Amino acid sequence: MKVRSAARLLSVILALALVAAACGDDEAPEQPADANVESSSGTEAPAAPAEAPDDEQGAPEDTSTSSEGTDDVEASDPEVDEAPEPAVEEPEDEPPATTEPAGPRQVAYLSASSANTFLLASVGEMQRLADENNIELVEFDAQFNADLQTTQLQDVVASGQYDGIILVALNGPGLVPDVEAALEAGHEVVLFNQIVGDDLSTNEPQVDGIAASVLAPPVVTGERAGRLTVQACAGLDPCRVVYIFGIRGIPLDVALRQGFDSVVADQPTIEIVAEGEGQYLGPEGGINAIQDIMQAQPDFDVVVGADQPLQGIELVLTDEGKLDDVALIGLGGSSPAIEGIRDGRWFATVFYAPASEGRLAMEAMIAALEDGTYTGGVDPNGGFVDEGMVTAANVDQFNAEWDG
Repeated sequence: MKVRSAARLLSVILALALVAAACGDDEAPEQPADANVESSSGTEAPAAPAEAPDDEQGAPEDTSTSSEGTDDVEASDPEVDEAPEPAVEEPEDEPPATTEPAGPRQVAYLSASSANTFLLASVGEMQRLADENNIELVEFDAQFNADLQTTQLQDVVASGQYDGIILVALNGPGLVPDVEAALEAGHEVVLFNQIVGDDLSTNEPQVDGIAASVLAPPVVTGERAGRLTVQACAGLDPCRVVYIFGIRGIPLDVALRQGFDSVVADQPTIEIVAEGEGQYLGPEGGINAIQDIMQAQPDFDVVVGADQPLQGIELVLTDEGKLDDVALIGLGGSSPAIEGIRDGRWFATVFYAPASEGRLAMEAMIAALEDGTYTGGVDPNGGFVDEGMVTAANVDQFNAEWDG
């Protein structure tokens, strides 16, 4: 009986041990296939008991420690603990490349005189075209000083900052070496109004490489003034003429007088009775010149000179009551000259078109800068009525381009 009871008791204890083991297995969570328990929790999960407890225990082993360990494992989700991969930043689209606008091209304008009213009309047209074609025009004022202009030209070339040079030369023969140096340095060179070289009877460039020469040859202009003088002297014997230089001795005035003399020299009735210098800056030079002349030579029939000093001469002759007896022949075709011819106060003028000269010079420079175009010699006065010799018979066909 006791044996049967002991066997029954042993069966009960074994059953309880099995139940306890089963309960422990139920509490342990399943681990993910790729979980690293050691790295996740730092605690090794206990194994379920493999043997039944001793009789002295009479109860299953306490599994609270094992349960706590499994709780730690359960809380440590490897998917959470792993550092997230940094987000890959998409490269920002770079803005499309833009072409920087080209800076303005630099052109040096070497003026004989910035105060000269004729050249003021020229530079106005040059500046207009420069603005329209992204060109910066920089003016250098020689103040009718040939040595100063030579220095300015040398400085422009040495600076290396200019693409082109527009030149109104004061000493055409003397500037040849410096113009050659400018061309060798890569500058485009355009002449206007004045020649560079020894031959003052042509407007063709006399230095190889010059892109254009825009001017009326001064010898030809002098010849036209001589032909007008012959007309004014018709029927007068003798015909006493006063000749007013602009600036005595400069190549321009030498050439003008050369052309003038070539026409009147074989006219036996024409006599040059006095000479003066009126400059090219306005009436004042003419006033001073004619007053000095009249002290020694009060009687004359014709006065020939540039339009600017001739305006002053007109004022003096008007004050002296002599204007009706003297024929005024100008060089320039200015507004005062055109109006004076129309009103009968002036006899004639040789027409110049300074605005057209400036426009043609800048057009030639633009063409040379763009593709090296060679324009050559251009006579801005060549297409005028009667070769630009303005008289009462044709004055209505001329419109002045400068104010004199």
